[in-house]
Amino acid sequence: MATNAATLRRQIPEAAVIRDALTRRVALAREKAPENVHGPALPYLLGEMLSPLEPLRRRFRAPFELPRSANPRVVMLLPGFGTHPFRMRYMAEQLERAGHKVKRWGLGFNLGPTEENFALLEKRLKQIHGRYGQDVVLVGWSLGGVFAREIAKRNPDLVAKVITMGSPFSGTPYANNAWRIYHLVTGHSVEQPPVAADMAAKPPVETVALWSPRDGIVSPRSSCGRAGERDRAIALRCTHLGFANSAEAIEAVARELERA
Repeated sequence: MATNAATLRRQIPEAAVIRDALTRRVALAREKAPENVHGPALPYLLGEMLSPLEPLRRRFRAPFELPRSANPRVVMLLPGFGTHPFRMRYMAEQLERAGHKVKRWGLGFNLGPTEENFALLEKRLKQIHGRYGQDVVLVGWSLGGVFAREIAKRNPDLVAKVITMGSPFSGTPYANNAWRIYHLVTGHSVEQPPVAADMAAKPPVETVALWSPRDGIVSPRSSCGRAGERDRAIALRCTHLGFANSAEAIEAVARELERA
């Protein structure tokens, strides 16, 4: 009986902590966006729902294959918010067939930035650089691109280039259709991440922004950026989810690797 009572006393504070955390996250998710700030229009958001069908569509198309690289690179792929590296497997396979060494970021699901995650990612970058003796190209999808930019700022001597795909690094962080989910999952505001970061500041290495006017999640203005926030911006025609597996996006990344 005494053991059960002690267990119950421990469980009550733990339950209170969980309840408070959930209450805070729900309150964050219910906040209002700043005046006149919004994500992509509803038709583009609805268009994202077709993206999961891409693997099925590929079966009815001619085989897709990249030409063999004349400049093989070491590449780290960084997944988008709420996604696992598995979602970038098709891109990884195509780049590897072209001759590149493609590595995962080593953090599993992307559940938002923390200083601990940044430290682990820096450690992973140093390991890859040390193993292959070559500066690494960071390819980040959505929030993964924001990670890539920040890690490149901290380790410019290890990074050859940063390629972002639909990444919200410019303008207000509320200019997307996922900020409420972000608040609910991470427990912090998009305006106040628990890391020291200036998202709009360009890394001191070549930085290329792939963006799409058909993006239904992140405002094209945010993922394109202004001059000075990136070196070049390249417009594609894929959806936001399509950056991870569309032939157009993979070909664009491959072209940038040849230039690295």
